[in-house]
Order: sequence, then C-alpha cells, then structure tokens
Amino acid sequence: MKFLERQTHVPLTDAVEPVDFEEYLITHPPIVESGPLRDLIEFPPDDIEVIYTPRECRTVVQAVPEEGDTDRHVRDCVRSYTEDWAIVNRKYHKLGTGFNPNTLDKQKERQKGLPKQVFEADEMPDNSSYQDDQDDLKRRSMSIDDTPRGSWACSIFDLKNSLPDVLLPHLLDHAPNEEIDRHNEDQRKANRHRELFALHPALDEEEPIERHCVPEVPKEHFGQRLLVKCLSLKFEIEIEPIFASLALYDVKEKKKISENFFFDLNSEQTKAMLRPHIQTAAICTLARSAVFSITYPSQDVFLVIQLEKVLQQGDIGECAEPYMVFKESDAAKNKEKLEKLRGQSEQFCQRLGRYRMPFAWTAIHLMNIVNSAGSLERDTDIMGRRSLERTTSGDESCSLTGFRPATLTITNFFKQEGDRLSDEDLYKFLADMRRPSSVLRRLRPITAQLKLDISPAPENPHYCLTPDLVQVKPYPDSRVRPTHEILEFPARDVYVPNTTYRNLLYVNPQSLNFANRQGSARNITVKVQFMNGEDPNNAMPVIFGKSSCADFSKEAYTAVVYHNRSPDFHDEIKIKLPASLSDHHHILFTFYHVSCQQKQNTPLETPVGYTWIPMLQNGRLRTGHFCLPVSLEKPPQSYSVLSPDVPLPGMKWVDNHRGVFNVEVVAVSTIHTQDQYLDKFFALVHALDEHMFPVRIGDMRISENNLEAELKTSIAALNSSQLEPVVRFLHLLLDKLVLLAVRPPVIAGQIVNLGQASFEVMSAIVNRLHKYLDTSQDMHGRNCLLSSYIHYVFRLPSADPNSPSPVHYATMARSAVRPASLNLNRSRSLSNSNPDISGTPTSPDDEVRSIIGSKLFHEELALQWVVSSGSVREGALQQAWFFFELMVKSIIHHLYFTERLESPRKNRFPERFMDDITALVSTIAGDIVSRFQKDLELVERLNSSLAFFLNDLLSVMDRGFVFTLIRSYWKQIYTLQNPTLESLRLDFLRIVCSHEHYVTLNLPCSLLTPPASPSPSVSSATSQSSGFSTHVQDQKIANMFELSVPFREQHFLAGLVLSELSVLLEPENEGMFGLHKKVVSVVHNLLSSHDSDPRYADPEVKARVAMLYLPLIGIIMETLPQLHDFTGGPQGTAAGNGGEDAEADGNSLISQTVAMAIAGTSTSSPISRPSSFLLNSQASRQHGSFSAESSRSLLICLLWVLKNADELVLQKWFTDLSVSQLNRLLDLLYLCVSCFEYKGKKAFERMNSLTFKKSKDMKAKLEEAILGSIGARQEMVRRSRGQLERSPSGSAFGSQENLRWRKDMTHWRQNSERMDKTRAELEHEALIDGNLATEANLIILDTLEIVVQTVSVTESKESVLGGVLKVLLHSMACNQSALYLQHCFATQRALVSKFPELLFEEETEQCADLCLRLLRSCSSSINTIRAHASASLYLLMRQNFEIGNNFARVKMQVTMSLSSLVGTSQNFNEEFLRRSLKTILTYAEEDLELRETTFPDQVQDLVFNLHMILSDTVKMKEHQEDPEMLIDLMYRIAKGYQTSPDLRLTWLQNMSGKHSERNNHAEAAQCLVHSAALVAEYLSMLEDRKYLPVGCVTFQNISSNVLEESAVSDDVVSPDEEGICSGKYFTEIGLVGLLEQAAASFSLAGMYEAVNEVYKVLIPIHEANRDAKKLATIHGKLQEAFGKIVHQDGKRMFGTYFRVGFYGSKFGDLDEQEFVYKEPAITKLAEISHRLENFYGERFGEDQVEVIKDSNPVDKCKLDPNKAFIQITYVEPYFDTYEMKDRITYFDKNYNLRRFVYCTPFTLDGRAHGDLHEQFKRKTILTTSHAFPYIKTRINIIHKEEIISTPIEVAIEDMQKKTQELAFATHQDPADAKMLQMVLQGSVGTTVNQGPLEVAQVFLSEIPSDPKLYRHHNKLRLCFKDFTKRCEDALRKNKSLIGPDQKEYQRELERNYHRLKEALQPLINRKIPQLYKPVLQVNSHR
Repeated sequence: MKFLERQTHVPLTDAVEPVDFEEYLITHPPIVESGPLRDLIEFPPDDIEVIYTPRECRTVVQAVPEEGDTDRHVRDCVRSYTEDWAIVNRKYHKLGTGFNPNTLDKQKERQKGLPKQVFEADEMPDNSSYQDDQDDLKRRSMSIDDTPRGSWACSIFDLKNSLPDVLLPHLLDHAPNEEIDRHNEDQRKANRHRELFALHPALDEEEPIERHCVPEVPKEHFGQRLLVKCLSLKFEIEIEPIFASLALYDVKEKKKISENFFFDLNSEQTKAMLRPHIQTAAICTLARSAVFSITYPSQDVFLVIQLEKVLQQGDIGECAEPYMVFKESDAAKNKEKLEKLRGQSEQFCQRLGRYRMPFAWTAIHLMNIVNSAGSLERDTDIMGRRSLERTTSGDESCSLTGFRPATLTITNFFKQEGDRLSDEDLYKFLADMRRPSSVLRRLRPITAQLKLDISPAPENPHYCLTPDLVQVKPYPDSRVRPTHEILEFPARDVYVPNTTYRNLLYVNPQSLNFANRQGSARNITVKVQFMNGEDPNNAMPVIFGKSSCADFSKEAYTAVVYHNRSPDFHDEIKIKLPASLSDHHHILFTFYHVSCQQKQNTPLETPVGYTWIPMLQNGRLRTGHFCLPVSLEKPPQSYSVLSPDVPLPGMKWVDNHRGVFNVEVVAVSTIHTQDQYLDKFFALVHALDEHMFPVRIGDMRISENNLEAELKTSIAALNSSQLEPVVRFLHLLLDKLVLLAVRPPVIAGQIVNLGQASFEVMSAIVNRLHKYLDTSQDMHGRNCLLSSYIHYVFRLPSADPNSPSPVHYATMARSAVRPASLNLNRSRSLSNSNPDISGTPTSPDDEVRSIIGSKLFHEELALQWVVSSGSVREGALQQAWFFFELMVKSIIHHLYFTERLESPRKNRFPERFMDDITALVSTIAGDIVSRFQKDLELVERLNSSLAFFLNDLLSVMDRGFVFTLIRSYWKQIYTLQNPTLESLRLDFLRIVCSHEHYVTLNLPCSLLTPPASPSPSVSSATSQSSGFSTHVQDQKIANMFELSVPFREQHFLAGLVLSELSVLLEPENEGMFGLHKKVVSVVHNLLSSHDSDPRYADPEVKARVAMLYLPLIGIIMETLPQLHDFTGGPQGTAAGNGGEDAEADGNSLISQTVAMAIAGTSTSSPISRPSSFLLNSQASRQHGSFSAESSRSLLICLLWVLKNADELVLQKWFTDLSVSQLNRLLDLLYLCVSCFEYKGKKAFERMNSLTFKKSKDMKAKLEEAILGSIGARQEMVRRSRGQLERSPSGSAFGSQENLRWRKDMTHWRQNSERMDKTRAELEHEALIDGNLATEANLIILDTLEIVVQTVSVTESKESVLGGVLKVLLHSMACNQSALYLQHCFATQRALVSKFPELLFEEETEQCADLCLRLLRSCSSSINTIRAHASASLYLLMRQNFEIGNNFARVKMQVTMSLSSLVGTSQNFNEEFLRRSLKTILTYAEEDLELRETTFPDQVQDLVFNLHMILSDTVKMKEHQEDPEMLIDLMYRIAKGYQTSPDLRLTWLQNMSGKHSERNNHAEAAQCLVHSAALVAEYLSMLEDRKYLPVGCVTFQNISSNVLEESAVSDDVVSPDEEGICSGKYFTEIGLVGLLEQAAASFSLAGMYEAVNEVYKVLIPIHEANRDAKKLATIHGKLQEAFGKIVHQDGKRMFGTYFRVGFYGSKFGDLDEQEFVYKEPAITKLAEISHRLENFYGERFGEDQVEVIKDSNPVDKCKLDPNKAFIQITYVEPYFDTYEMKDRITYFDKNYNLRRFVYCTPFTLDGRAHGDLHEQFKRKTILTTSHAFPYIKTRINIIHKEEIISTPIEVAIEDMQKKTQELAFATHQDPADAKMLQMVLQGSVGTTVNQGPLEVAQVFLSEIPSDPKLYRHHNKLRLCFKDFTKRCEDALRKNKSLIGPDQKEYQRELERNYHRLKEALQPLINRKIPQLYKPVLQVNSHR
C-alpha cells in the first residue's frame, strides 16, 4: 500500500491553490492573546524599516569644495558623496535559513556547556592498575589445566569475597505499569538538550544559495598599501641642502604610478642657508613618511628617489664631482677645501635659492625588498586590504601585505645626466638595472647613505594627510609631523565609484626646444601659475608646496639644466582645482633665463617666452598632452579664452609658431567626468534644471524645441562612453536616470516621458558592468558595484525631504492647465503598448500623481520591463536581479514614506502594478523553461533572482498574491520533467523558503478543517479518500500526516517542500537521482534553522512548527529501502569500537544481514514482517540507494520531527497505522540507531587525516556533476564564495573577491581548514558526537515508548513489540553513553514486565540477544551501567521463573552469551563482571517474595557456573599476547563443551572471529565448516530432509578433520531437551548462513577449490527450496572462483610451515612439545625466529631465551635448565610417490597436509658439512595430529621417522635437482634468458665448486668395491647422461635467445660445455659389467 494518500485531483507534482493568506488572517482571529504562539500568526509590526545612516568618513572633516554656492553639477556630485546611506533593514532577516547558525561558525556557541557523556568505548582500560595486573599475569607460569575447569572451591571463594555494585532502590517493589512509565518518562525528559541540530555537523555545502550577502559599503579605493619612512640622508661631505623626492614607476607599463612625495632630511643649520627664500614651513610639508598604494603590484615596480640641489654655476657633473672625490674619513686633511666649497654654496643659496638643479637619482626594485624580507608568519590572509582589482595581475608572488618590515640603506646614487632627464630615459635605466651586467654598475657612483624603512602600512596609521591635505582619522594632535598618503595613478583602470570629493590637477612640463630661438636663453626655468584672470595678481595660491615650504603657493619653478637650450624636465606640479571653473581659468607658463654668475646689471632672471592653457574648452576640462607654441612677448588682452594655437595678430612666436613646449596635464577629479558623453548628459540634465533656453552645450546651441531629441540621443549615447568614468560616476548617473524616469520633464509645454529611454540605457549600463567586471560578482552573479548602489545609495527621488522640487518639472503649479496628455481617458491596453502614455488614473492617489506627472519608480520599472522587447528585454533578463532589487527597494521606500507599511496588504498597490508583476513572473518563468538547455548559467541566475524577488515581495505585498505567483511559476516549470529544471526549482524553493517568517507564512496555527474552498468536492473527496475511520477527528489526524490537499493548501510552502521531497525520493524517479542531496538539504536547512531560532524556543511553539513537517515521517518511511545501510559495513559498530570489533554484534561473525534473516524467519509472529532493508538487502535496492550523507540528513530530520511534535498527536496517528507500517517505522528507528552511533574518541583521532570528509561527499558531488544539475560556473562561484564564512581569517574576503585569484586560493583554504585538529578540537568533536548519539537515541527511546503505549491502548498489534525489542537490543549493541543505557534498561525492564510472554515464548531469538547485551553491560567499567544491567538481568531471570517455575531458557542463553563474550572481546574485564554476578546474588538473597522457592538456589547455581567460565577468561587474558596459545586454550575450552553443542558452537564462532582478526582466513573458514558440520549432525537427528547434509561425513571433502564433530559418543544430549540446540544456528537457515560465510572466508584465503566443495553442500539445499536467485549468486561466485584459479596459476601462495620445539621447564605445559606452525606465505625463517624470540624474551627476560640454530635432535640433558630454548626449522610438505599421482595442482599440494619433511646434512665425524664423499643427509618426516589447514595454526607432532641418505645418494639427488632446473629453464614459457643463463652458468661454468665435474670425478672415477653401491653408481651415471643432454638443449635454447652483444659469452659457454663433456665422457660410458649380466637381471625382478 502506498503510504501517502495520493489524492486523485491534485497530484503531488502540482501546486495546489494556496489559501488566500490575508483573507484567512482576517477570518480566523487568533485564539491566543499574546506570547510566543501569538507571534507565529502575523509578521511583527517592526518587520521592515528604512534607516538613514551617516556614511563613515575617513577624514576628520568632509572633503568639500571651499567655494560656497557652486554650479548644479558640483552640488550634485558633492551631495552624492556626502548624503546618508538609505538602507532598507529587514529586522528579522538574519533569522531566515540563509543565516542558519548551523552553516555559520555560530554552531560553536550553541554547543557551549554540553555535559560530557561517558562512553565505555572511551574509558578503555588505559588505567594503569589494570595494566599492571596484565603484566603480572604474563610473568606467571603458562600452564593450562587439562580440563577447562578450575576447582569449584577457589572459584566460589573468589566470588564470595568480591563486592556487589549498588542495588537499585524499589526494584522489587510492585508498582503499576503506568506509574513506572511515568517515572521513567520524567527521568528521560529531564535535562535534555533542546536543539538537536546544534549537535549535528552542518551539511558540507558550498555557500547556501539562499544567502544574500550584504554588499560592501562603497568606499574609496586603495591598492595594497606600503609605508615608507625616510630616516636619514648623509653624504661624504655636508656642504649644502639636498632635496629629495620619491615616486613609484612601473617599467612594464612605462607609467609613473604615484605622485611625488617630497621630503627634506637636511639638518637645521644646512636649511638655514636658504633662510631668505623660505617663508615659515607649513607642518604638512615636513612629512618624512608616506603611504603608497599599489593596486597592481608586479615585478616591474620601482621606487625611484631623485635628489635636487640649489642651482649652481656649472653642469651637473662638475657640481657632483666633490661628492665623488672627497671621503668623510679625510675630512681633517681636506678641511680648507671643504670650507671653500661651503662658502661657495652659501653664496649660491643666497642668490639662487629659489631655483633647483637635478643632482642624482637611484631606484629600488620593490619586489626584491618584499620577497627578501620574507613573508610574515602572521595570520593575515594573502590579500589584506580590500582592493577590487588588485589581483587580476595574476602575479600572486607580488603581494605587499605580508612581508616583514625592512630597513634599507642605499649607498650608491647615480648622478643625473643633463641630456638624459626625460621619463623615457628613466625607463631605459630601470629596465637596465634588472640586468646582471647593468651599464649603471660601470658608472662611478656618488656614495651616500639614505636610510628608509619599508613596511606594509598599518590598518589605520595615525597622523595621515590625504593627497588633498585633509586629515585622516585618527589625528590626535595637529602639531605632530604628518605622514602623507600618496595618490596612486593606477597602472590600469580601476573600476570603483567615486565616494569623496577630490579635484586635483597635475602639470608635468616635459621638454622645451629653444634651439631656434634667437638671443641668449641657456639656463631655462619655467614658472607655472594657475590664473583666474589675466592680471598678474590673479595667480591663485593653489599650487601644493613641496618640502619645508608653505602649503600652497602661487607659482612653481622647474629645475634648471645648466647651459641647455632644449632641456628636458622631470618636475610635477600639483594644483588644487577650484570646484567651479570659468572661461577665465588658465595655466600660465613663463620661461626665464637665469643668470648663475653675478654680473653687474644683469638681472637674476630674464623672461624669454610665454604660453598658456585655458582650462575649459566648450565647458569641458582640458587635459592630456599639449605641444604648445611659445610667444616671445607677453600675451595681449583677453588671451586666456583662446588657445595659444590660435595665431593672434601681431604676436611674435618662437620658431614660427611651431609647438616647442611639451607639457602633460592630468586631472584626478571626482567632479569632471573627462568623458564627452557623460559630460553632455549631465549638462543637458542640468540645463533642464536651470531651465534657461537656449542652452549652450559644448559647441552647440540647443533651443527648447530640439532639447527633447537631444536629451534622448544623449541618453542613448551613454552607451558609447568609456567604462571607467561610467563606473566612477555610477551613483550619480543612475540617480539621474531614475529621476528622469519618475519625473518626466516638461519641455515646451509637453510632458516628455523618458521612462523607456532611461530603462533601456540602465539595462545597457548594467550589462556592460557585468560583462567587463566579471571578477567582482557574488555567487548569484550580482555585480558588487551595482548591488551596493541599490543597498546604500538608491532612494526614491521624492523621498528626499531636503531636495526642493525644481519648479519646472510638471508639478501642480505649472499644470493649472492640465497637460493635454492627461485629458485622454485612455484604456489600459493602449498604455501597455505605448509606454509614453500613462494609463487610466484609478484612485485619487493616482489622480494626484498623474497630475503632478511624477510616477512611482517601481510601477514605471515594472511597466517598462513588461513592454520591453528585443535586445532591451534581453539585457534586462541578463541582469534581472538588478531591476528586481531596485523595484523592491522602491516599493519599500514608497510604503515607508507614505506610511503604508502598517496598512492592510490587500490595497497597497494599484491593480495594474499587480498585473505587471504577474506578467513579469510568468514571462520569466517561460524564459527559464525555454532557455535552460541553451544557456544554463543565465537561467540559473534568472531563477534565483526571481526567487529572491518573490521572497522580498512576501515581506511587503499581499502574501496570497505572491503565493499565486509561486504557483504559476511552479506550473510553468513543471511542464517538462527534467533534472536540470528540477534542480532550478529546488533552488527557487529554497530561496523562497528562506524567508525569515517562513513559519508564519505556513499558518502553523491553523487546524486543518476541510477548507471553505470554492470546489465543494474537496471536503467530500478528503473524507472518502482516507482509509481510516471517517470521524472528523481522525480525519484531521490523517490529514496532518499526509500531503493531503487541505494540508498543502493551508501550509502552502511547507507543502511544496514536502511534495518535492516526496516526489524526488520516489524510486521510480530514476532521472532525479542526483538531486537527492539537494532536496534533502532543503528540508535539513529549514529544520536546523527553526531549531536554532530564538522565536521558536518555547516547546509549545516548536510543536506547532513541527506540525508543518509531520508528513515527513511518512515520506521517510517510504524511502526506507533506499536509505544507506548504516548497519553494515565500515560505518557499523564493528569498525567504530576500538577493541570490540567482533563482539559488538553479539553474533560475532554472522553478518548482520544473515542474522536478521535468521531472526526474521524464526519469529513466530502471525504477521510476516515487511521486507525491510535488513531482511533482504538486494531485493529492494534495485533503484540505487541514497548516499550516506543524504540518508543521515533525512534521519536527523525525522528525529527532529519526532522530538518536537506533540506526543498525543503522534500516538493518535500510530494507532491508525497498520502493523506493517508500524514495523516499517521501527525499521527506520533501527537504522537511526546505527546512523547516529557514537564513533568514539579514537575514531576521531583516526579520522583526523584529511580523508574522511572528502570521500563522504565525493559520491554526491559526482552524481551532481554527472547529472549536470549544477552549472559548472555556478559550482566554481559557490566554491569560491565558501571562503566568506569559513576562511580562517574571517571575512577578510568580501563577496567582491576576484574569482580567478580565488581558484588558487581554494587549495590554500582547504589545507588550512583541514589542518590537523588540536587535541582540544578533537575532544570537542567527540563531546558533540557523544551528545548527539545520546540525544538521538533518547528520541528513539521516546518514540518506542509511544509505540508501546499505542499497543497497550489498542490491545492489538502485539506483533509490533518484537520490532520494538529489536530496536532496543540494537541500541544496546551500539556504543552508548551511560546516560542513555540507564534509560534504555529502564524501558526494557518495563517492556518485559508488561509483556513477559513476548520474550520467553515468541521472540526467543531476541531473548538470547538480550542476555548477551545485558551481560556485556554487566562487565562494563562504568558502574551506573553495571548497576542497571545487573538489575535487568536479575529481573529477567525472575520473570522467566515466575512464568514457568524454572528458567532453563535464560540459564542456557546467559551461559552461551558469556562464552561468546569471553571468547571474542579483547578488552573484557572479568573483575567488573564478577561484581555484577555478586550483585545478582545479592538481589536473590534480598528477594523476600521468592525466598521459599528453588529460585535463589537456581540463581546461585547459575552464577557459579558463569563464574567458572570467567576463570577460563582469566587464562585467556594471560595469553592475550600469544595468539597460538590463546587459540589452543579456546580450542580446549571448546573441546570441553563437546557435550553441549550450543556452547561448542559458540566457542568455534569465537575462534573463527579471532582468526579473522588476524587474517587467518583459511583457519576461520575451517572453524565455520566445523560449526556447520556440528549443526548438520544435530539437524539430521531432528529432522530427516533428503537435501540436508547427513552430518559430518558430507563435509569430508572440505576437510578431513571434520569427523571430530560427529555426535557419536554416548553422552550426547538429545537435541529436543529444553534449552538445548535452541540457538538460531540450529536451523536450516542458520546452516546456510554458516556455509555462506565459510565460502566467503575460503575465498578470502584464496582457496577457491574449497569454495567449490562448500557450495556442493549448499546447492542441494537451495535447489530443494527452488531458490533460483541464491543459485544464480552461487554460480556467479563459482565462476569467479574458477576464473581466479585459472588466472592466478603459478602465482598462488598459501602458507609456510615451520617445526617449532620448546625445551625448558620455564615453558610449563609446552616443555618438550613439538609443533608444526603454519605462517603466512613467504615467511622467512628469520621472521618467525625473531617473533618467537622477542615474544618469549619479553615474557621470561631477554637473556633467558635462546634459539637453537641447528636442526639436530636436541639432548635435553646438555641444556641449561634455567633457560628456555626454542628450536625452529623450516619444513616442507612431504608426499610419498604414490600420493603425487593425486596431488597435481598447487592447491592439492598445499591442502590437507599432515606430513612434513626437513633435511639435515651431517658427516660421520660430527661436522655438518664435509667433502662430497663423506657428506650424508638425514631426512626427518613429521606427522601431525590433524591436517592443515585446521581450526588452529599450530598442530602437535605425533610421529617422527628418519631416513638417512649416503653420500652417493646425496649426489644423485643433487644431480637430479640440477637436471630438473635445467629442463625447467629450457622449456619455460615465455622464455626467460636471464634465468636460463644463471642455471647454465651453474652447470657448465668452470669455477663451480663441487660442481658436476667434481661429483662425477669423486663417485664415477672407479667402480665401487661394495656391490651394494652398484645400483647407485649406475643411477648416478645415468643422471649425468641426462644432465649433459639437458645442458646441450639449454645451450641451443640460449643461442636462439641472445642478442649480438652476447655472442662471445655464448661461445665461452659452449667451450666450457665441450670441456665438461670431454671430461665426463669416459666416466659416463663406463658401465658396471656385473649389472648387465642376464642372471642379475632375473634377480632384479624378484
């Protein structure tokens, strides 16, 4: 039966009609008055606010123009740089899922104060006392008593003396079940952790798609900032002031990339030389440190230092000479000369102090400094300060933020060359400096010492001045020497909008050519002035001072190059431009000749030329390169409005009015756009403001009539403007476009609608920005410049209370006559097609608006967008987010300022606006469907923009209306079933649902009454469709848990989410497989966000929220077969617990699946259980299962709902469920237990490598990639954005980061994120995981209790209880905390007392399991666990006794369980178990009720019996380290249980487990075969089925040892006694399980032939059961096995055998015992020898153990009695000749081995080796008691025989061996030349000692005297014959294999062979005549 009721009329894939939200709220007044529940019903009143926040100003005062009222444009610019930010604040936005603390680092905070859960797995016996006992035991003797039992007496004595644990109070009181339940529940519910998701690690997602980051505040752009401090400048001689400047140059771009920084390091007395020329120095000119900004750092940046000095007579070389000649050290010697020089300097300073001359320069390669200073080890991220473009250079090594501060001392300066001063020359020098053989190196330097400090600039340096000399905060004291911020001239464009007022002009005179000028003009300087009129007094004091002078001056002089008529200049004159310029502003250049020598009546300076540059041309600022003519005389009146290019009448010019003066003018201005199109647009807009016609713009005059056309063309022309100025003036430009759209200007009496024009150009600009600045986008593809404009800058023009509305817009005053266009009452359709006509006014509000002629921006925008077409529409689509966000902000502003945010939503907006929105959503949804295959990236952007838009609208519009928009989107997207669209829809849903009031939007408080819906059929349909009772009450319950139509209507969004989940997880939906992770994370995110939401902290409220997700339970139940199986495999218990690997599952070896199958079929419950994933793991899996991660997320969601939902509601629903559904729920809980099992601290330490996290997500990522459900680009964007929250340095990465750079960064980040975690972090992780495991299990326990109550109430469905028990037991088997276990045991006791017969009669399997679990807990090291477990165990016996007056069943099961425990658990502590046994005894003694019965005695009996088994354990503990001994002991214990099949089986299982752990798979398989044989024996006694094996005999082919399992002895118990053979294995299925495992183990061991034998037993069983599926599997495995035999031929290795003898009394039982040990293949003698020596050395002391090196028989008497001796010999399997017929393959020769051989060489005189003729050999043949492989790896030797070979026999064997080797090497295929040559070399080589020749000479040279040896002699002779023949073959073969290089070698071999053959010839041919007499021949056949 399908779980979710599918209703006929609205399939889940369709969205239902949502409820009319606003209407619903009005018609259903809230029931509660106030409080948290009330808040769920409606949005809070303060939900949205518009905040005006003053923008943060870097400087102490705002930089504004000094002049007062300036022109409009300047006013606009300044307003744009100073007005407050207008920010819309959604107060609760941070509570939406986008900001879910689970995905942020806030997770940590929520985890504070968690209690530490105690887990036994973590409390491993590391405690020292325990270890000491261990060592103590090791030292004791090693003997084992032969019986596996110690004496009763001592054992009981031990028990009597141990202490019991605390008894549980009131355990034996009779209390009604209800009371016990209530008590348990109170205990359980106390101190629970409130938020489940706080304990669950966040999903490993990239940035959540629904997070919209707040864009960065627009601010001034800086590159990477560098602080340079100039400390001192010292020359060899100090005779005059020296002036210095610094600037940065980029050689590659050939560009100066900063302005000059002038500094002066002269001493006060040197400065004094200039006193007449210097007014008091302003403090701002005394700076000695500067902050440089570099946006594009690269290897090409140099810091250039230039020095100037006061002008002197003589060229630069002469003036520099003294600096090169004199040394400071010789100052005394040259005192007079220096005095003279100083005197001259003083004269020059007096006279020429205002002029400078170039002196010297040097440069520093910046990157060398940075790189050699090394990166700082501090944690700054690589790109410290925000810079937008800083990284596109792609040169990562060029970061300037992380290096160590360096102090440089520069010692060499180059003197300036008068004819090489231009920038071109400088670039050549710099390029040359980087070459190793620099020309500059060869020049003679000026030695000096300049000390600089270079360091990354601090975040907020104190005492800084901006380039405009404004003080930067913090500036505590104005008298301190400041630091200058140096303006950058970036090497490439920087796209950042202006945010501050700046208006600077740099004038750079470059060269002058006076070569053709008559008259004397040699020492030329240029005086530069900025004039605002033509009178000399009009020079403005706006030229910035350099160093140690006034801050501003009226003139500046360039440096003089001595006697040069065409000098180059390198001066930079910086001017502060007035804000408003007029036509009279100009720069005036005056050229002077300076006379350096003082002559009579020669003036100091003589003007020799004039030229000028007017500042404005056609109203635009003039900048750029000029080549100006120079006039010889002062220019005439009103020259300044003309350019000097104009030939003024009557003026004399140098060189015929040719351009002779080159100068460059650069403006850095946030007033002048320096772009003609922008200038024109702004000018026209301001002309509209001034409203003075005609307007002069540029060189055009525009009358009012053609203004409209001009305006429209200028708007369209904005597209042609340069991008950089567009970006710089972006804010102002967009503001103006908005203004034009909403306030259509009136031109010539007509209202001109510019809406369409401005919409078009906006769309174009936005697209340009996106296209060219794609590096600065966030993951949603929003350009950060635009998003910050919307967020901070944009506002509705009318909303600004301060701006006086300019009169000439169409306002009331002007339109007393209503404009004609408004009188036409046009219809809507008209206006739709013609946007220039406003539609019908509908409300008074509209009336007013249309009269004013001003429109609402959002309405205009929606309208323009809807009617747009063609490329405009395309452009808007590309950047839909921009218009959507503008619209939303406009709407909110409008509502806020008209105070409508309070008004009912239904009437906030005019109808036509709503229609436009509907049309817009619909067309965009259409675009998504039609384009997703063509342009996925666009569609992804479009889709998420639309979703964000609707999310925003939910906050302001009629919510029912928005729901219908969502529904229409839904319907459109659903037209195609396509994974990509589905993925888009999930993104959409996720974004819409991330609304902060998502819960409120779902009407959580509504009860699902059949809705008053227009279609009456709905309610009737609902009542019929439900399969449950038709009472309305139940109806409601069913509706709440199903995705019924009422549910989906009332809870619209939740309904969509759950329907999506349900549909996508359906196994039939193959194509959607890759979306599982995605849809699950939608739900996961919502829930984890609700979980942490403070608004829903109250449990009652949480229950309401959980109600929205009740159908989730059903959905997950449906998916059960597809969930990842956490119970098996590496995630399961086995791997999790450090040491309890095997035993953790109780039935140590039988895999969980098999065990469950066994359990499943042997249940006697009347209803067969539903096939869960546990029962047949293949059947239901054909659909492919979910990844572990998705499954885990689903399950945590399930637990959250179960935890928070109302218990009564759950119980009601459970009552309605059928048995199979309840069982399914239980299976689900079973899975949850495994899923959330605690991994243990050790596991966290293991996982601390990088592997764990990666592999987990790889599958999901792969699926997504294969299915392409994520565009590749988006994937990258998401990945890169991941940094924002998670990067170690916090949000140093803004969302605007450059992605290309980020790509490389991601590696860096992953590593840093995955750094090995510290101890504390690991501790924390384990703490969280422990709490999660505890909480998850407690929720499961709560749910189980509800199920049990359901059963108690309905008094039916008992069959469910088995499932409840199964889950309980499974949870006990997992790693659990003490806290959970005590609640779990309490529940288990209650369950057993309510339904005793359940356990003892129906679920017998479970009873056995329960015993095992309880015993396991009884041996826990944690006393609370022990106390509860012993109480439970005692009550279990008691209840069993009460039912039937004897508790054989529990007795038997407890005994078996203990054996199993003891056998498999390494860290099992008998001390603790002893205490528990004592506790149980104590209970029995104190149990008054049963005192008179046999019960106490029976208990005592049982306890003593258990204690005996414990004693075995102690022994096993001793041998923990010695695997052979341990297995021997277990073997003996098992033998002791020969009469008790159940226990023997248990111990065989234990042994099998031990072997598997040590990878002895063959032995493990043997144990399983023995187990199977044992079971077969008993089965054949119980039932006679032809197809079952007859008993052991059937298994003989697998192993000859099996017969020992035959139940022939008389003391065999009959199997039908109570409690005997009741284990789950004594069934047909159990047998099959054992055999399947045996086959698997054989397969692991590589013994594929044995696999075949096992299946021979299995196949008949499956054939009898007609189980084709199993048979198919088996034959598949057989094919595999035989395939491997073929494939691995010649490569198989099974084992190596050694004889080991132990001698010495220290060994106890082992003394004089000999064993054959089976070791893994290729074990060297040294290895085993080393292992045993070390092992026993540790035990008895290093010096006490000796290994006997030879293999001769040991004489005990000769050994030191105080020592332990071990003799180890390599042995080989031995077969008689007749056996070799059957043992053909490698497997035959290595299986069922009982005889082994080793050889010992000896001579008669006692030496081991002698000459050939005296060399004897002893072969020792050993026989073992069982055949290998056996159930243990060492077997006793029971028989020895020796065969002695005489020397000649030894020789025969050797020769036979050699001959065989030759034959093998010759016929090997493929041939192996190397091996062949080795063998040949050994056979025919001359130097072979004791080689073939020698053997022949010793034994064949003469006929032996003793006739007994004739035979041997002849045999040897024949061997040699054969040998020479083989040699010949081998040589022939070799000849065919060798290459030409080995020809010689072959010849050598052949020569040797012939020599050998000749020598052997006589020996071989001599026959013994006696052997060939016919008489003897007859004798020989006797």
